Amino acid sequence: MNIPVETPSHQYEVRIGDHNLTADIQSIDPIIQKADKLIVLTDENVWQLHEETFTKAFPYPFTVHVMPAGEACKTFENYYAVQTFLLEQKATRKTMIFAFGGGAVGDLTGYVAATFMRGVPFVQIPTTILAHDSAVGGKTAINHPLGKNMIGAFYQPEAVIYDIRFLETLPKREVRSGMAETVKHAFISNRQWLDSLLQHTVYDFEGTALAEQLEKGIRVKADIVARDEEEHSVRKFLNFGHTYGHAIEAASGFGKVAHGEAVMIGIVYALLIGEKYSQLSHDFTKEVLAFALRSEYPFEAVSNFTFETLLNYMMKDKKVEYGKLQFVLLDEVGAPFVQEISADEAREADTRLRKLLQEVGK
Repeated sequence: MNIPVETPSHQYEVRIGDHNLTADIQSIDPIIQKADKLIVLTDENVWQLHEETFTKAFPYPFTVHVMPAGEACKTFENYYAVQTFLLEQKATRKTMIFAFGGGAVGDLTGYVAATFMRGVPFVQIPTTILAHDSAVGGKTAINHPLGKNMIGAFYQPEAVIYDIRFLETLPKREVRSGMAETVKHAFISNRQWLDSLLQHTVYDFEGTALAEQLEKGIRVKADIVARDEEEHSVRKFLNFGHTYGHAIEAASGFGKVAHGEAVMIGIVYALLIGEKYSQLSHDFTKEVLAFALRSEYPFEAVSNFTFETLLNYMMKDKKVEYGKLQFVLLDEVGAPFVQEISADEAREADTRLRKLLQEVGK
């Protein structure tokens, strides 16, 4: 299945299939023929698992550079090391880069592509569920110790090629992390879809069923990105659950709590705040929490930090405006909006979340 992504700066396709890597890379042959060399950036975990499969399936000669796994991929040091590698390989503006890995590999590769010689073409080849979100839409970044994704650029890929065979080896933690973004897409778009998800756990989708969930999520994101490429308006809705979630993720030390795990915690927190502003009830919040706990999201991470610590990270969030917290909330499922939230309101919601978690023994 092919999903078009049309932004003011660039148009491309997300291609989803099973054992489709060879054919879908060949489908962009006119672009590849313009390249003087092809360089694949991946991480040590992905390459250990998939080197043989990828090498057999990739239909052109390429050079590979293997990076540290996880958020260590998105450091200044690794960014610099990759730029050095490209220069050593005598890469040029005609060199094409492929990101083969999860969200961290894609984010790093995209930012490298955006900045090497002021921009070279790149292709996303995601290997995680989470990357159905991060690989689409052109957000690229590396981390700073004081904040996640603080150094980056909007830079669209030439294509996103999703071969779901690479998802078969994912551990449960990666399934949890990736499916959180799928659930988020349901929250901001479609009550019927969300209700069907809440009847399951995130581990209940495999093969074709998983591909269908990813397709739904990608279509939601593609529609929003087409309307707002650089997050001036509706693209902010994609940050539902991210403000508190990013604070949990950053306070824990990047990589200790997976991105999607933190987002799911942030979704429950946002629902608690939203009870004051929306038509959604506290019973609905508890239903979502029950789903999240059945799916083994690590809510115990909340108790590791004081609210003041988390507030400090939230105030560094890119969505803060004039020193005010900006939260994406839901009037109802499928109807997101942005609301300015005071520190006192944020503190009250944090207290309510901790109390709710105590009631369920987390």
